[in-house]
Amino acid sequence: MILIDDEILFTLQKLDLVNGVLFTGGWAKDGQYFETVRRIFKKVLERNDGGEHFPLYAICLGFELITMIVSGDNNILEEFSASDQASALHFVENADIEGSLFQSFPPDLLKKLSTDCIVMQNHHFGISPEKLLNNKKLSSFFDVLTTCKDEDDKVYVSTMQSRNYPVTAFQWHPEKNAFEWGSANIPHTEDAIRVTHSTASFLVSEARKSSKRPDAQEVRDNLIYNYSPTYVGKAGKGYDEVYLFR
Repeated sequence: MILIDDEILFTLQKLDLVNGVLFTGGWAKDGQYFETVRRIFKKVLERNDGGEHFPLYAICLGFELITMIVSGDNNILEEFSASDQASALHFVENADIEGSLFQSFPPDLLKKLSTDCIVMQNHHFGISPEKLLNNKKLSSFFDVLTTCKDEDDKVYVSTMQSRNYPVTAFQWHPEKNAFEWGSANIPHTEDAIRVTHSTASFLVSEARKSSKRPDAQEVRDNLIYNYSPTYVGKAGKGYDEVYLFR
């Protein structure tokens, strides 16, 4: 677990205790948070370049931040109307899912992803396929796997995967189906829950490829389980539990 007030060197040291990284959703796109994400992302690439398999998932805000970082343009994001809505995923023509998280999905679930509204969208920013392809840094780093349409029928990239690194970015929320109940629009069908489980299982399978074996006690000392969550789901605004650090 990394706290926002951790010194950056301490944060980077904590990366030695894990076998992968998850950039979550949120809202902060500048300041200390952006710089911390930038440094962690750089370290992820360095560890993979050094021969270690070290995966990264970037969800929603995470997607937006690494889009900004890889492109070298902090103003590259576009506005979209995709807040609090479920959708399907539209696989791009000739999308190569070999080696991607979608390769691990059962065939019937993979088909339903493109026909049923079983993924959750909740964002105001993203990037269109055209803008991504026109940015040489982004188009050489990422392959676009899926797109979605917002409420105004504007198309945005919803899943992209690095060509040379175990880095997957989601402009949708694979975690909400199983763990959030604040919005009635979050899909909780059996297939929607399978999406959450399949997405999580792929990250774990990627992390298992890491050769890093950190000290068990040091890992336990830094787990989120050392802190108690607070239930806030009664407000019906999204998150069911939060961690409050004072």
